[in-house]
Amino acid sequence: MIGIFDSGVGGLTVMKEIVKLLPDYDYLYLGDCARVPYGNRSRETIVEFAEEAVEWMFKNGARLIIIACNTVSALALRHLQDKYLVDRGINDKKILGIIRPTVEAAIAYGFNRIGVIGTRGTINSGAYEAEFKKLGSEAKIYSRACPLLVPLIEENWHTKPESLMILKKYLRPIKSCNIEALILGCTHYPLMMKDIKRIMGKRVKIISSAEESAKKLADYLRRHPEIEKLLSKNSVRKFYTTDDPASFKLSAERIIGKINEVYKINL
Repeated sequence: MIGIFDSGVGGLTVMKEIVKLLPDYDYLYLGDCARVPYGNRSRETIVEFAEEAVEWMFKNGARLIIIACNTVSALALRHLQDKYLVDRGINDKKILGIIRPTVEAAIAYGFNRIGVIGTRGTINSGAYEAEFKKLGSEAKIYSRACPLLVPLIEENWHTKPESLMILKKYLRPIKSCNIEALILGCTHYPLMMKDIKRIMGKRVKIISSAEESAKKLADYLRRHPEIEKLLSKNSVRKFYTTDDPASFKLSAERIIGKINEVYKINL
């Protein structure tokens, strides 16, 4: 089973793209909606939340977990991969993030001036800049924190005029940098894709971490048959949240269509 973890409903944009490419696999989605947003929390708190989530997902059948949250990928992924798994002697399960595949895609496009928008935690971590540098890119990166967008999206306010006004305020400074591409460094942001494209204009390529992560996961499974063979394929979809299941279901169905049941858990 493939586990997909996010602080809320944003990771469903990742799940939607993954299921398009890999429909036969079984999926377990966990949205920690009781503690969203993660973006303004300390690294220590995010690491603690992430450990609790992956431990629960492994216990409930996940063999491969996708951290479908840029904030967790930025601040806790290395800890999960290099310490959590190692300390527990777990070598038959994997945890993957979404920042590297997004950066790899941006580099492949050949852009030299790239904007990144994300939560305060993601942007302040410098994770995107570090990843570009690690991969040998000399692209100029322009980053901008957009702390209000996730709460607005979680409350289904993202289609209201007030949210559009806030979005414009966030994007104007980064648009003025004459960027060639804009990375949506938060998996919630594709839910405002139409407005983002309209504000940025046709000359700016919008790169979604959801879309690029799905493509890279399909490639990863092709390159790692030893992992792929461990994943069950019955087209099962399971959804869990740490908050109100009815509210989660309502939001989730706007993103990925009809789902049967959502279960509440405590981490």
